[in-house]
Amino acid sequence: MKPVLAVIDLQNVFGDPASEWFTPRFAEVVPPIQRLVKAFGDDVVFTRFIAPTQPEGAWKQYYAQWPFALQPPESPLYQVISDFQPASTVDATTFGKWTSEMAARVGEAPLMLAGVSTDCCVLSTALAAADAGVAVTVVADACAGVDDESHAKTLDILRLYGPLVKVATAEEVLG
Repeated sequence: MKPVLAVIDLQNVFGDPASEWFTPRFAEVVPPIQRLVKAFGDDVVFTRFIAPTQPEGAWKQYYAQWPFALQPPESPLYQVISDFQPASTVDATTFGKWTSEMAARVGEAPLMLAGVSTDCCVLSTALAAADAGVAVTVVADACAGVDDESHAKTLDILRLYGPLVKVATAEEVLG
């Protein structure tokens, strides 16, 4: 079965150096993601982290810390960067993007993950998909973390979930 590539949260809010959520190596992962998107063709899904209309539970504290992020989904902040023009996105108000919509899109296919941030949304998505029985590959050089140390530590943690989760390079995936 042909794998599906999920590009996690490649949005302005994480790519803009002026953003409070800027991911330092964001620009470096765009070229390998472009190669992956081209290779996967129609088997690509983009995700977006968006703020809820009304935060609930612990999310109230989260948005008290990050009030700038309480913007509607159509805000420029939450748009996928202009290098890509996805026809649609899987949107979630949670870090993990393994939603029922994503599960329906992926089906029983293996899942390749790229995007940001390795140590938050990529990690949360990978573990939830693996728990659902999906074979997951995290494309290490097509992901960026909040810093290099967090990125590396997260990849080490993900390797502990083998064989459900694998870590590979873009070249290995495109092989």
